[in-house]
Amino acid sequence: MSTQPIAQKSAAPSESIITGKSIGQHLLACLHAAGAHHIFGVPGDYVLRFYEQITQSPIRHIGTTREDTAAFAADGYARCQGIGALAVTYGVGALNVVNAVAGAYAESSPVVVISGAPGVREQREDPLIHHRFGPFTFQREIFDRITCASAVLDDPVMAFRQIERAITAAKHLSKPVYIELPRDMVEVEGYKVPADPMQELISDDAALAEAVAETVELLNKAVTPIVIAGVEVHRRGLQDALVDLIEHANLPIAATLTGKSVIAERHPAYIGVYEGAMCSENTRYLVEQSDLLLMLGVTLNDVDTGIYTARLDPNRMVRVAQGEVIIRHHRYPRVALGDFLYALAHSVHTRKESLPELPPIVGAPGFPEHGRPMSIARLIGRLNAALTSDLMVICDIGDCLFAALELRVHERTEFLASAFYTTMGFAVPAALGAQIARPDRRALILVGDGAFQMTGTELATHCTLGLAPIVIIFNNRGYSTERFILDGPFNDISEWRFDRLGEVFGPLRGFDAPTEDQFETALTHALAHRSPYIINVHLDPADPSPAMRRLAEHLRNRVGGI
Repeated sequence: MSTQPIAQKSAAPSESIITGKSIGQHLLACLHAAGAHHIFGVPGDYVLRFYEQITQSPIRHIGTTREDTAAFAADGYARCQGIGALAVTYGVGALNVVNAVAGAYAESSPVVVISGAPGVREQREDPLIHHRFGPFTFQREIFDRITCASAVLDDPVMAFRQIERAITAAKHLSKPVYIELPRDMVEVEGYKVPADPMQELISDDAALAEAVAETVELLNKAVTPIVIAGVEVHRRGLQDALVDLIEHANLPIAATLTGKSVIAERHPAYIGVYEGAMCSENTRYLVEQSDLLLMLGVTLNDVDTGIYTARLDPNRMVRVAQGEVIIRHHRYPRVALGDFLYALAHSVHTRKESLPELPPIVGAPGFPEHGRPMSIARLIGRLNAALTSDLMVICDIGDCLFAALELRVHERTEFLASAFYTTMGFAVPAALGAQIARPDRRALILVGDGAFQMTGTELATHCTLGLAPIVIIFNNRGYSTERFILDGPFNDISEWRFDRLGEVFGPLRGFDAPTEDQFETALTHALAHRSPYIINVHLDPADPSPAMRRLAEHLRNRVGGI
């Protein structure tokens, strides 16, 4: 088998020259060129000089109510734009974003974390300085664990090279990176030095050809082949190649939960989200009876396998990820996912068999029934009818996420969630970033009452910026997932009057919706007017979605040691 060397990016001119551009200006120029046209964050004294440079650049600063919500917003922005950025101060600011950045790492979202820092001279001469929590190296060491690259810009000779390498890593690896900018280096002129080559995977031609040939042979023999597409297809921007493949080959396709909306969910080949015992019976049957599963960019984590309730036979599987193809007991290394998709689409034969009958879209017949209490199943059915091509769904975790398995969005990349890392409080701030990145879309935010109480203050920023989200509060008076695993008073939370938050947040219209007819009135108003709405949907704590009930039972057994 022949091999090819790892590709290297072309180097910059060999001479080192001063550019007349400061380190902060170069950082902003590189971010803008990469696609980050907004920076989220909260100012602090160690980052104020950089903030001043932001105001003089083409990049717009979006102030948030907290640092962690800035990171969630940058994550949502990155999933839509290909890269996102946030800027915070040292210590108290940067440490506040650790959870959200860890989530971006787990979910493969390219977020650039910029932290101001005490000046180089301050660190040397005045170590007892505020916001410090130990040796000055500690903060970078923390972020080293949750980013794919990090840099401290304390050397003007190397700073430009470090910036370019970090941003390239974020784009190439689809992971967060960390850049620390001492405040006395922001306006220091930097040097243009030869680029630091980044290794990129070039597919081994022989391995690629053999992997494609074996896959084509299996597809030709298969009677009921199905594609399962995962999150890696999302993050590497390979949706067009995916659609070309399934349309050319006439193959049905399912998505994983973390890959939900990797394809338009009203596409005739789409059969739903596969998540083991958590998904619909129709989707589960089609996937598990298939004689060949083409797994593209799928991570077999516990969420995507329905807490390992998936029944998938490796002997009937072709697994393709970035860097390798595994076909039964054959492994083909050094094969890029994109190269495989393009090559297979041009090699596979069009199947003459009809696609499986599309599963019906879950609805709510007869909605609204006057005086009927709201239920999760009926709520999801009504939202399915309300979804249009200009609505994108940003979903928090808990029962709203499991219920949303049944939602059918119109276009691809119109469903965002922290589906694998499952951090509460993702949706409201992530929707801020997503709407700024995609101004042609309106956000439908699905969030539980507990998650909203964590980060819902960011709804004020939506209102201030003139955005028009529709926020649906799944109000079951506590932490519903934990209740169904192990109930106790620790799962209860305080009750908020969500419908009255407009009195605090600004131009926000609120509705209280304990019944179907009240919800219908609220939703009709919200859809008819492009302004921010929040609808407080009262749900019985004992009324979980079917997926939640099945999931909770499996988790209960694990917590109880069964």
